[in-house]
Amino acid sequence: MDVVIAPDNVDLDRGADEVIAQCLDLNAPQSFFLFAGAGSGKTGSLVRALKSVQTRFGRELRFSGRRAAVITYTNKARDEIERRLEFDPIIQVSTIHSFAWQLIGGLDRDIREWLRGNLALEIAHLRMAEAKGRAGKASETRKVKLASKTRRLERLDEVRRFNYSPTGENRGQAALSHGEVLKIATEFLAKPAMRHILVGEHPILLIDESQDTNGLLLDALFAVQAAHRDVFVLGLFGDMMQRIYSDGRKGLGEDLPPDWAKPKKQLNHRCPKRVVALLNKIRGPVDAQVQTPRTTAIEGLVRLYVLPANTADKAGAEAVIAARMAELTNDAAWHEASGSKRLILEHKMAARRLGFYELYAPLYAVDSFKTGLREGTLPILRFFTHDVARLVQAQRADDRFAVARLLRDSSPLLASIEDGEVADMRTTLAAVGRALGELMDLFENSADPPLGDVLRTIAGSRLLSIPESLQPSALRKTASQPADAHDEEADDERTAAIDQFLQARFSQVPGYDDYVSGRAAFDTHQGVKGLEFPRVMVIMDDLEAGGFTFSYEKLLGVNGAANEVTQRLFYVTCSRAEESLALVAYSADPEAVRRNVIASGWLEPREVEVMNPSVDNSR
Repeated sequence: MDVVIAPDNVDLDRGADEVIAQCLDLNAPQSFFLFAGAGSGKTGSLVRALKSVQTRFGRELRFSGRRAAVITYTNKARDEIERRLEFDPIIQVSTIHSFAWQLIGGLDRDIREWLRGNLALEIAHLRMAEAKGRAGKASETRKVKLASKTRRLERLDEVRRFNYSPTGENRGQAALSHGEVLKIATEFLAKPAMRHILVGEHPILLIDESQDTNGLLLDALFAVQAAHRDVFVLGLFGDMMQRIYSDGRKGLGEDLPPDWAKPKKQLNHRCPKRVVALLNKIRGPVDAQVQTPRTTAIEGLVRLYVLPANTADKAGAEAVIAARMAELTNDAAWHEASGSKRLILEHKMAARRLGFYELYAPLYAVDSFKTGLREGTLPILRFFTHDVARLVQAQRADDRFAVARLLRDSSPLLASIEDGEVADMRTTLAAVGRALGELMDLFENSADPPLGDVLRTIAGSRLLSIPESLQPSALRKTASQPADAHDEEADDERTAAIDQFLQARFSQVPGYDDYVSGRAAFDTHQGVKGLEFPRVMVIMDDLEAGGFTFSYEKLLGVNGAANEVTQRLFYVTCSRAEESLALVAYSADPEAVRRNVIASGWLEPREVEVMNPSVDNSR
């Protein structure tokens, strides 16, 4: 009997790429929105589109000094696209904050006047709220913000040139915040002159993950496109089901102008057939989009394990589940700590499970720290993860070359030799040795010093350069010493957060570094957008997350109707799996969860197991 092998359907979506290539014609531009569901090869389509621009219009763009622009969701995505396009200078790839700053950077007079009006408005709102509000913590916070904003407004004319870093801390009178850069760029795009500058420099603008791009900025870009449709292409790549953040444009893709192209991709290249079937069930109530798996895809495996919400040892229960998945899939990698990616709801859950909560929580409470904290770029933390931790590790390993390299790059003591300030090199090297000894004494006999002690020891010896944001804390003799009453940072919430952060133990630094670098087993639902893993465990635990925005209990039919935000997050997490998927739900009513997911058609009875480990009745 002959075996009939079904042909590979890899070219199913070729038509969508051809439509996009036709749109990117500088002589007859057409804007478009590409629907691209999870695993559809969206980045591949984006790269192929840009390669068509390189081939057909590269010479023209170089000659005229123009570039095609691409807005990506993360720095990692930016780097990948640039690599695949061989770093061609006619393609400008940037994150949204970098793109916004490229638009407004240098317009210092306009920025100053915008800030003058915006600060006055914010101060008026704070005064009104304070007049109506009660005494307490909220009032104290308002007073701190009032003092800070009033001081900034009064000193605004002292700033000659504003600055901004998309990945930095952005402190000081001349620095703009992430939110301010987006707002300013959005409002400036309402001006005809700014629109002409944008279109003149970038006849093509493509936006990846457009469903999570700031909605107000997207509206401004829609207005630019409408005014310059004959010379400007706005191309959007996205899927509303994968929308994570609330500031995106609602209903994106539903109310497009009639002259826009609307190509679609329906093939899922990433997931096994069983997972694709589950994804179609999950998004069925939201929209009519249905994906098709690759003909060559494996069948794959999905299991749901339901446990009581007050399970005593959740880490132990999840280890048991990983062992069961290893047995079911005959895949020993499930046994390994790093063999599967475990997705949880929010960052503080990861911090608790990976042991760096005391380090993370104080900084996460400060809005201006959140972006750098999530991405590992916050100078406060990079000082410990990159400078101190690496130096301690190299010294413990007696790696003299690594120690010398690290100190050469970041020690003021050695910098003084290079600058010719120290005539006696032996004296300076002896000082370096003593400083290293003082630092390592903190870790003697497996001691685990507070970050504040490490900071003050380093500052006292000048072993390493201290970031500006840590200098006020470094100058204090003890952790409990209050900030100088005349210090402008004394009443700042950031100072209080840093002081609390410095009480955390140094042993928490490696866990945080592994987490933000993607080396840890855990990650958040939001953090893995665009990524994929052979084995995925989705952990659904409303009790531990402690939030109000998401509710897996409602999604699983235990406590009312699910909100769309939770359903979208569930879709995103499930769609990361390349081979097998374990769903772990902690619920107040495990049997109800089992009944509901079977009745909904998401899972079959054999795919659901209710587990009964020991519980913590004190919760």
